[in-house]
Amino acid sequence: MRLSPEILNVCYLVSSVLFILCLRGLTTPEGARRGIFLGEIGMLIAVVATLLHWEIVRYELILVGLFLGSAIGVAISLRIPMTKMPERIALSHAFGGLATALVGVSEYHRHVSVHEEISRLMMGALGLEVFLGFLTFTGSIMAFAKLQGLVTGAPITYKGQNFTNIGAFVLVLAVLVLQIVSPGATPWMFYATGVTGLILGITAVLPIGGADMPVVISLMNSYAGLAAAATGFALGSNILIICGALDGSSGFVLSMVMSKAMNRSFTNVIFGAFGTAIDPGAGPAGGTGPSYNEATIEDAAAVLKAAQSVIVVPGYGMAVSQAQHAVRDVCAQLEKRGCDVKYAIHPVAGRMPGHMNVLLAEANVPYDQLYDLDMINDDFARTDAVIIVGANDVVNPAAKKDPKSPIFGMPVFNVELARSVIVLKRSMNAGFSGVENELFFLPNTMMVLGDAKKTMVGFFNELKEGGH
Repeated sequence: MRLSPEILNVCYLVSSVLFILCLRGLTTPEGARRGIFLGEIGMLIAVVATLLHWEIVRYELILVGLFLGSAIGVAISLRIPMTKMPERIALSHAFGGLATALVGVSEYHRHVSVHEEISRLMMGALGLEVFLGFLTFTGSIMAFAKLQGLVTGAPITYKGQNFTNIGAFVLVLAVLVLQIVSPGATPWMFYATGVTGLILGITAVLPIGGADMPVVISLMNSYAGLAAAATGFALGSNILIICGALDGSSGFVLSMVMSKAMNRSFTNVIFGAFGTAIDPGAGPAGGTGPSYNEATIEDAAAVLKAAQSVIVVPGYGMAVSQAQHAVRDVCAQLEKRGCDVKYAIHPVAGRMPGHMNVLLAEANVPYDQLYDLDMINDDFARTDAVIIVGANDVVNPAAKKDPKSPIFGMPVFNVELARSVIVLKRSMNAGFSGVENELFFLPNTMMVLGDAKKTMVGFFNELKEGGH
């Protein structure tokens, strides 16, 4: 069975529309699940239609790859918890980039080996595909290593790093132009482009601090999309061109949005080496190691029992301790006591875009209780208690008033204006960005140190036993 070119293009058109609807659905928590479902249907149609392409001669290797890739993907997905989704996504981008790069190398080798003429358009597409594909591969591997703790989250810098990286990028563009002018004449240039991409993926991500990994992940997504679009031009595949363009543009826009959410320029994220670790015992800016108010679970629960309004601010600590279900249970108990409960979601909280939304959705937290920064920031001054579950930089007052702070100017929650602030944290060490948080030393802040999940379970038991 083979599909005619007309039917194949109709299938690709339907898939493209479903991918667009998928992206549209992902713009809101309410539409995210529906969007993912539409994207899955679109991908299924595209894959099945491609398998019925009239140019496919044999299916043996395709089936081997299909079953092998499916087995690995299912095994990884079943074993990796939601808390490790950023690392999982980084790996997906890595293998996606590697796949497109290898397709480019294979297509180039096929033309050269049979002395088949390569058009200038194809040469440009192949060169860009291989360069971006290999860059995405090693860059995503580095992002994975930083998120996993295999490589330090602090920036690894060296003298002249920006000059070297920019120079290598410009050199690759010059080589690509030469290849387009004389396609196939200099094979070593083509392979050198791929090797340079591999090296740049490492050297470009190493100087970026762990706090900026969400931006890096979305940027790698953009590179993978652009590489896929280039693959589409090289192979004459409309579906790859459309999907790659959607992926590349949406990833780039997301990177820009996240940079704006941190009130930092995109170039500063890429070249600024933000996130250098500092002495965790230094205390807040201008201080000399002030003390903090360490509270017990019982002390904090007493504050919650008296509260009429509570705002929960989740962060990466909630993901690490897998406390999202316990957080939901505590909030349910508060609501039974007549308390108004809201969740404040910062756009850069966690280790990937929408990380907190995903975790709370897994715990079946109602979408209408989730509020972004602009919607809820004025409510903190009218709130009895704020529970900060593993968040750090997004609640640091230094971002608003300390010009010397690396995060100065970053939009943060006004949690310090609440009547009481309860911070759940493993220890008093600085956050992932290495910036000390002066909120922890304010008089209206209670520090409940320890595993967030165990602490929330303790809150639940206290609230349940306390009755109404």
